[in-house]
Amino acid sequence: MATMAADTGETCFARSGNYHIAYQVLGSGPFDLIFAPGWVSHLELALEDPLQGRFLRRLASFSRLILFDKRGTGLSDRVPSDKLPTLEDRMDDLRAVMDAAGSARAAIFGVSEGGNLSALFAATYPERTISLAMFGVFAKRLRSEDYPWAPTAEERDRACDQLEETWGSTMDLSSLAPSMAGDAAFMRRLATYLRRSASPGSAVALLRMNTQIDIRAVLPLIRVPTLVLHRLGDRDANVAEGRWIAAQVPGARFTALAGEDHLPWVGDQDTLLDEVQQFFTGARATPEWDRALATLLFTDICDSTGHAARLGDHAWRELLHQHHALVREQLVRFRGREVDTAGDGFFATFDGPARAVRCACGIRDGVRRLGLEVRAGLHTGEIETTGSNASGIAVHTAARVLGQAQPGEVLVSSTVKDLVAGSGLRFAARGAHALKGIPDPWQLFAVESA
Repeated sequence: MATMAADTGETCFARSGNYHIAYQVLGSGPFDLIFAPGWVSHLELALEDPLQGRFLRRLASFSRLILFDKRGTGLSDRVPSDKLPTLEDRMDDLRAVMDAAGSARAAIFGVSEGGNLSALFAATYPERTISLAMFGVFAKRLRSEDYPWAPTAEERDRACDQLEETWGSTMDLSSLAPSMAGDAAFMRRLATYLRRSASPGSAVALLRMNTQIDIRAVLPLIRVPTLVLHRLGDRDANVAEGRWIAAQVPGARFTALAGEDHLPWVGDQDTLLDEVQQFFTGARATPEWDRALATLLFTDICDSTGHAARLGDHAWRELLHQHHALVREQLVRFRGREVDTAGDGFFATFDGPARAVRCACGIRDGVRRLGLEVRAGLHTGEIETTGSNASGIAVHTAARVLGQAQPGEVLVSSTVKDLVAGSGLRFAARGAHALKGIPDPWQLFAVESA
C-alpha cells in the first residue's frame, strides 16, 4: 500500500516490506529524475533550507523530481541499529518509491553515499534506469593498496567516535562545506538538519555501515549513460576517486569542478547543476531574465587595509569569518538574499525596504562588537535577475550610495525613505549628491533610529 503523490511536494509514503519510505514528487518535466541523497537526509527540511531548497527546485525545473529519505533516516521509518539496511534493502526501497510514484523508468542522480546505491541500482535494473549521474562519490570507504584514497580503518574509527560524542552540537562539519566553515549561522542550520535526519545512534551506525561499502566490482557492469562529477578540492572524497570510478564504468564521462565543498548545494551549485541538466536533457539552462522591484543593500568594512596590517593575515581572516557569519545571520533574520560577497563587502537584495534598513543597522551595530566599523548604502528600484545574479541601474545606484556613506553610517536614497513612511524609522537629510554614472543627483538620508 502506498500513498500516491501529486506533483506538488506533498510528503507521501511507500511501503517496502515492513517499512514506510517517505518521498515527494516535485515538478512535471518530461522525464522522471530520482535524487538519491547521501549519508542521512530529511526531505522536508531540505526543501525548507535556502541552499538545499534552491538546488532541488532547480532539478525539478527540468524533470519530474522524486525525492526520498532512505530507510532509517528523515521521515522514513527508523530501524534498529543492529538491523541496518543493506544496499540491497535500499534498492528495494527505491523500487517501492518508483512504483508508488508511478515511475516505470527514471534517471538517477546520486550524491556521496547515495551514489553507491545509484550505481548498484543502475547495474541491477538497467531496464528501469534511463541514465546515471554521481557527484562526490566513492567506491569504498577503507584504504587498500589498490584503493589508496580512502581513509584507514583507524581514521574511520576515530571519526565515528568523535561523531558520537558531538552529534548535533559541536560536531566539526568543515570537511563537508569548507567554504562555509566560518559562517556560524550556516553551520548551526547544517547541524540542526543532520540532527533531525537521524538519531545519534543511527547516524553513527550508518557511518560504520558505510565504512564496509565496496562497489568496485559493480562499476564495470553499469550499462547506462553515466556522468561522474567531482570537485577538485573535495576533502571528504578525493577527486582521484571520482576519476578512477569514471574509468571503471564503460563509456562514462568524468567532469571535474572547481571548489572544495562535498555537499553539492554548497558553493557553486549552478555550475554543477548546469552539467547535470545538460547531461540529462542535452541542453543547458537558458537564462531567463526577470524584472522585479527590490531594495538593494551594499556594505563594506571601513579601514579594512589598516585592520589587516595591524592584525596580521591569520587574525584578519578569522575576523573576516566572524564578520561574514554575523552579516549572514542578519540576512536570514530580515529575509535578505545574498547576491555577492567581494572581499569585505556584501551585496544583498530584499523584498521590503524597512527590513533592508533594519538589517543594515543590525549589521552595523553587530560588527561593532567585533571592533569593526561598517558603512552601508541602500536604494530601491527595478532589478533584472537571472539565477542568483542581479543587475540594472538600481544596482549601480545603490553601490554609489554606499560610496557616499561615512564610517558607521547607513545611507539611503530618497526612494527608500519615501517607501518606509510609517515604519518608525527616522532619518537625517544629507542633501543632494551627484552619483558617478547616474544621470541625476539623488537626495540622500542617513538613518538616525531603527
